[in-house]
Amino acid sequence: MHMKTVLILLVLALATIFALVCVLLTRGRAPSTCQHQPPEQEGTDDAQSLVFADLTPEEMVQVVRYLQGNLGVRLVDARRAKPSDNCIASVDVQVPAKAEVLQFLDGGGARPPREALAVLYFGDQPEPNVTEYVVGPLPTPGYHRDVTVQKYGGKVPYHRRPTLAVEHKQIAGFLKSRVFPTAPSFMRQVMEYDGASLAALTAAPRGFRSGDRITWFALFQNVSGFFVHPVGLEVQVDHSSLDVSRWAVSRVFYNGQYYRDMAQLESAYVQGRVSVAKVRKAPRDGGFSSMKPRAPSAALFPLQYEPHGPRYSVRSNHVLFQAWSFAFGMSVSTGLRLFDIQHKGERVAYEISVQEALSVYGSNCPGGMSTRYMDGSFGIGRYASPLVRGVDCPYSATYVDTHALSESLSPSKRKASLCIFEQNLGSPLRRHYSNLHSLYYGGLVNSALVVRSIATVGNYDYVWDFLFYQNGAIEGKVQATGYTSSSFLHGDGLRYGNRVWEHTLGTIHTHSVNYKVDLDVGGNTRKLDPESRAAKPLQ
Repeated sequence: MHMKTVLILLVLALATIFALVCVLLTRGRAPSTCQHQPPEQEGTDDAQSLVFADLTPEEMVQVVRYLQGNLGVRLVDARRAKPSDNCIASVDVQVPAKAEVLQFLDGGGARPPREALAVLYFGDQPEPNVTEYVVGPLPTPGYHRDVTVQKYGGKVPYHRRPTLAVEHKQIAGFLKSRVFPTAPSFMRQVMEYDGASLAALTAAPRGFRSGDRITWFALFQNVSGFFVHPVGLEVQVDHSSLDVSRWAVSRVFYNGQYYRDMAQLESAYVQGRVSVAKVRKAPRDGGFSSMKPRAPSAALFPLQYEPHGPRYSVRSNHVLFQAWSFAFGMSVSTGLRLFDIQHKGERVAYEISVQEALSVYGSNCPGGMSTRYMDGSFGIGRYASPLVRGVDCPYSATYVDTHALSESLSPSKRKASLCIFEQNLGSPLRRHYSNLHSLYYGGLVNSALVVRSIATVGNYDYVWDFLFYQNGAIEGKVQATGYTSSSFLHGDGLRYGNRVWEHTLGTIHTHSVNYKVDLDVGGNTRKLDPESRAAKPLQ
């Protein structure tokens, strides 16, 4: 009995050492597009999935060169562009029309031409506008066509363009150099402003009438997690003019009172007519908003272990997992998307993709009460962040680099911004323990394949998951984490949320997420007759 116990302990010890070695080896491996390909899954139609593939960095470069040489206008790098310049806002893949793709996949037709979709801001034009071009064929473009009217029913006025990062920098410079100096006593004594101690957070939309480009900016202490450190000052900026020197302040709000501009606030403050609610200065790490752990971890977290390696394969943008097969991609504006999803060789969905994330706020401060964020306008895929091994995804996951061209003339790599892994769900898919008439047990482990990206849009981190289950089910899931958005707590503020800190109101808000789900269950596509090789009509 003693010898048996020793042997059991020895086996367990060896298994533990083996598992730890595997984990450490995995941890040391740099995130990459791992090509897990079990022998039994070779010989698949990986090349066909490339019809949905994101643009390569080389293709993006070719598109930019073509636009620079064939539009007859000067294109400024969007990172330095003034509102009165022409620039490229984004370049993304133009996914071919579904009918063309199905004819290629199922009907033996020709591969559709590979094309890009370029969004340009034309500020240096007699009639400034936003224009979208389809550019192709790739990899060596030879044509472009304007698809703006086709997509939107008319030309897109320039005031409708989403703000570029450089425009936010220009507004920050406008506030620092031209607005705050008009209230020197208030800014120094109440805000304790030193030129860099405040951060601004934009509200949206930028007005309530067509043609408006007037935005409320709420001010916060410039510390880690500034989203929950409001100081009570909000400024409305009219930045509709293409000439930055003509920008102006429309209104100012401080601690429940509105003022015409900062000069009027300064005058009222000097005369003692301002109700001051001075905020205690937060430490640089944010104090209560710091992401630093409050206490050391008592023990290591559980780790996931794959005893025989991954049971899925990833080639380029094509994934195989048990009975599942699909292609994946990352849109600059809308984020994670899947195409040609098949189960047991039958297409069940042509496309499942994220389309929009909307959040609507309520507050008794103007920035909060007017905010209706549509995160697609900022770029959900553009803000896909690097994933941390062992936290954002398991150590053993496959990590995929993605590339984007947004507000620049050159592509950027988003390292390890997508991960794929199989997850043990921790409960049996089915089981039965029989103790009537006969004694037996039958059970099946429950697992799912997860495709994940995390987009950090401002204060929110959206964890986007698509899950593929063994029983043929697909789940789309999103989790919101990061920081809540907040307003300055004053007056009847608690009608609009909850107190988070001394002067911080966690504002009431709702989230709405929109997905595109193009189901083809039951063959509502062109199917290929294996005998005649002819396409069947649409059912």
